Amino acid sequence: MRRVLPVLIVALSCVLTGPALGAAHAAEGDLPVPWDFVSFASGGSNPDSAPGANDFSCRPSVAHPRPVVLVHGLAANLGDNWATMSPLLKNNGFCVFGLTYGRQPGQPYIGGLRPMEDSAVELAAFVDRVLEATGAEQVDLVGHSQGTVMPRWWLTFLGGAPKVKRYVQLTPLWEGTNLLGIGAFLALGKSISPTTFEAGIEHYFTALGCGSCPQFARGSRYMNAVNAPPGPALPGIEYTTIVTKYDELVEPYTSGLLTAPNVRNFVLQDVCSTDYAEHAAVAYDPMAAQIMLNALAPEQARPVPCVKMYPSGAPDPPPVGLGPEPAARPAARAPARARSCSVRLTIPRRRGTQVRRVTVTRSGKRLASRRGRSLRTIRVPRVRAGRRAFRLRITDTRGTRSVVVRRTVRCR
Repeated sequence: MRRVLPVLIVALSCVLTGPALGAAHAAEGDLPVPWDFVSFASGGSNPDSAPGANDFSCRPSVAHPRPVVLVHGLAANLGDNWATMSPLLKNNGFCVFGLTYGRQPGQPYIGGLRPMEDSAVELAAFVDRVLEATGAEQVDLVGHSQGTVMPRWWLTFLGGAPKVKRYVQLTPLWEGTNLLGIGAFLALGKSISPTTFEAGIEHYFTALGCGSCPQFARGSRYMNAVNAPPGPALPGIEYTTIVTKYDELVEPYTSGLLTAPNVRNFVLQDVCSTDYAEHAAVAYDPMAAQIMLNALAPEQARPVPCVKMYPSGAPDPPPVGLGPEPAARPAARAPARARSCSVRLTIPRRRGTQVRRVTVTRSGKRLASRRGRSLRTIRVPRVRAGRRAFRLRITDTRGTRSVVVRRTVRCR
């Protein structure tokens, strides 16, 4: 869904904006973060790596307790789709991971071609590997284009939903696309032959090497399945959608907007009127990047900048990043333990008797015992301050009896 039209648009944009495209200056020790199409495209030569991604020794921090898993779009791979967002996330303290999924045999550089049900199985295994390596209980997802559609099969039908906390979606397709009238064409064909028309379309595209292509169409069996209850937005997941009015592949672009309690929608042109990013350019858009960071770490959110952004990139990219980590809350003080003291109890005596033995207990626990010829008091050690009741078992010259003595214990 992303190659031919974006390249033509970028070529025109380069003519209009000139060759000088912006690249953010990395702080010392940080990875460079590019904001242009050239870096986006050239990253595809390394389909299984992106700067900052897949360090399986990374351990999530207190501020960012969940690793971020990047999910690319159709005909893309890890290297090109995430040349910008991966180092940006790494520089801001996240553990970042990503994969290239859905490749056909003999096509190592092009992902997302297999039916999305098959790719969802790959994603499930990859997320389990990330969770095991990092020790985290959940991940956050960041998806672009097909990366907002394919994971929905894993979330809904393969048990993925409990493993995801936040899901940031760049150019999503909640309802699919009607690009070139494909949705209307599919609906017409199904009205004529409900059981065989779509199957024939799927078989045709699979033979061409793109089993996922017909699944993007509005009203396809795939889209209907992931939009059926409990979908489209699954409870327990916080969704953030980022769309552009200039999306030439998601038709209409409002297919990427969803009204639900757990969904926040952003139209880039409502955030910044000088943002002319189309479908592919959202992957290296500074405004989209800041919205993404804010969604993943709301406690460190910063205002979204507004600069000129073309399909070719941002000529003058602004600083993009998170604010300082919130100050750690002071640990709650444990309640002060009452001091332990000793108390001397006067032994109640019956007239004309002498106490030979006394045992002191409290709540069934023996605290002290004493023998003698004529006992008058007994010292009880290690008693906490406060009003206390003691049971005394007293043996005197007339026999044995039990009495309760109450005292207020004060520590000096």
